[in-house]
Amino acid sequence: MRRPAPLAALALLLVASAARADNPQFQGADPHALYIGDELWVFPTGGPGGSWEADRFGAFSSRDLKTWQPRGELIRRDQIPWIGDDGAKDHFLWAPGVATRDGKWYLYYSVGPQNPTPSRIGVAVADRPEGPYRDSGKPLVTGDAGNEPGGFEAIDPMVFADARSGRTYLYAGGSAGATLRVWELADDMVTIRRQVAVKQPPLFTEGAFMHERNGTYYLSYSHGKWNGPDYSVHYATARSPLGPWRYRGAILTSDARHQGPGHHSFVRAPSGEWLIVYHRWEQGPAPAPLKGERQVAIDRVAYARDGRILPIAMTDGAIATP
Repeated sequence: MRRPAPLAALALLLVASAARADNPQFQGADPHALYIGDELWVFPTGGPGGSWEADRFGAFSSRDLKTWQPRGELIRRDQIPWIGDDGAKDHFLWAPGVATRDGKWYLYYSVGPQNPTPSRIGVAVADRPEGPYRDSGKPLVTGDAGNEPGGFEAIDPMVFADARSGRTYLYAGGSAGATLRVWELADDMVTIRRQVAVKQPPLFTEGAFMHERNGTYYLSYSHGKWNGPDYSVHYATARSPLGPWRYRGAILTSDARHQGPGHHSFVRAPSGEWLIVYHRWEQGPAPAPLKGERQVAIDRVAYARDGRILPIAMTDGAIATP
């Protein structure tokens, strides 16, 4: 999930058609993707139009995975009333996650940095996926102070509604402590019902994502340094959204033309085909820190007969609508 230092003002609302007609799709990071009708919506950190200040979120949608329509401003930093309560000098917004229930839309987001005060996760509510979102009035989750081993950095929220149990879970955790935590959400989606103890998956760093296919639950996540060539996507499987996890290995790693792929989401297209939406650096092998801006890319996902996710090859060029 980690981020570069804040840059110039984000131009989210100034882009009429923001993407190239191939991979990479557009500038941005930490993309949470979902289909709304026949459109793929992406909720990233930053986005098309140039540099960003990490002070707001926007959304972008596409029917053909070529041309992206900006969906406006979801929420700004100055619309979060509790953001300055910790007394820290600076606050930035990263890594949004979106969920819907009973006609309402919920935007979960990271507020950091972790030091000198703990990072926090907030949640805001809207009547439409494009907002405007109204903050719930208080942090949903607060991290542990400091960067001590085993600590918890409250970043990278992901909400998963389990159709089998009817329960909704919040997954979060990041590189300070590299600790995954899981909570069950109350029906209002803005209250924690209980924390659930889970074992730590091997090589977990941050950016957890959960999806289910044919009764198997796939916990995928980023491993490595956010701006290094070792950043990659790994996964584990279980018969429950809470584990116990069976580690299955890496599925998305750096190659000769792209570095540091990660902080992804899986999404099922209306055709039934699965896609992975993620960010990467468009460059050959290089040591950390990688330079430039991260780019959002989309690639197809294939599963073996036994349910394993096959290694994903990063592509360039046109992505036809599934």
